[in-house]
Amino acid sequence: MELENLNKINEEFREKVEGVSEAKDLEKIRIEYLGRKGKMAVLVEKLPSLSLEEKRKFGPKINALKQELNLLLEEKLKSIEKSASAKSALDFTAPGRKISLGHRHILSKVEKEVRDIFLKLNFSVIEGPEVESEYYNFDALNIPPDHPAREMWDTFWLKAQTNADYTRPNAEKNPLSQRESALLMRTHTSPMQIRYMEANKPPFQIIVPGRVFRYEATDASHEINFYQVEGLMVGKDVSLANFKFIIEEFFRKFFKEKVEFRFRPSYFPFVEPGLEVDIKLPLKGGKSKWLEVMGAGMVHRAVFESAHYNPEEYRGFAFGVGLDRLAMIKYKIPDIRFFYNGDLRFIRQF
Repeated sequence: MELENLNKINEEFREKVEGVSEAKDLEKIRIEYLGRKGKMAVLVEKLPSLSLEEKRKFGPKINALKQELNLLLEEKLKSIEKSASAKSALDFTAPGRKISLGHRHILSKVEKEVRDIFLKLNFSVIEGPEVESEYYNFDALNIPPDHPAREMWDTFWLKAQTNADYTRPNAEKNPLSQRESALLMRTHTSPMQIRYMEANKPPFQIIVPGRVFRYEATDASHEINFYQVEGLMVGKDVSLANFKFIIEEFFRKFFKEKVEFRFRPSYFPFVEPGLEVDIKLPLKGGKSKWLEVMGAGMVHRAVFESAHYNPEEYRGFAFGVGLDRLAMIKYKIPDIRFFYNGDLRFIRQF
């Protein structure tokens, strides 16, 4: 046995211990050098074969080295445990981190604003299916198959045929509802006019918020899906004067500032007369302009007949407004596509 072997073991052990940072790696080194079959145990096994003089020379050195290596292990283990404790310790003097919470999307916020305003105006809020039948989306709204106005709505047609959930009650009373009616993604929220009137009797006033779909190219002001709010008020003495009051009251409450209004004649198959509503909001420098925000009119008698209402007895007005459009005007958003691209930099602003 040579003294160089002891020095070599000492150097190897120190180098390996210095390079570890986890307790599990330190245990592997302990087993390699100080375990039952480790390098130090091999040296101890050789002692009986040595002469008496060699035993006296190397025995104490081996014991001293074992103690030294054990001491190094203990010190290294304490160092590793101290480091781990420091990493996991809480600094109660450090300022708290702000937790990022989720919140409603801007379109959801605008829809809630619209709902709340109309609820205070005594309107009920209802919802309808996004998959609709051709009958409710077109036919019952005075837009039969050969009507040129159908080209106004770029429609997503579905391959599946209609079923009992989408057929009209009392179909035998209306020839249009007896023919095969294809399914589609609703192009507007107006089908709920017919659905609600079939199940309810006047007087009533409702709004119908919901998503609609159009097959068209996307740009800053057009998307393949967007949100609308349909409005309908029916009674025996409903007039455009009622409509004017309701709509002006709504826009003033929504924008929370002075609003100028302009009502222009327009055409929609399910109202007569039809009109467009324009508004003008005050801007710095006085350079405000008219903005088209709503289509509306008095409910067409053909629509009342589709719902089995007597058009000589009841009158009503209907309107449709785009939620996306309202949000873009109120919050000065230049591109409708921002609402749907999922960019958190945009979403977190509201």
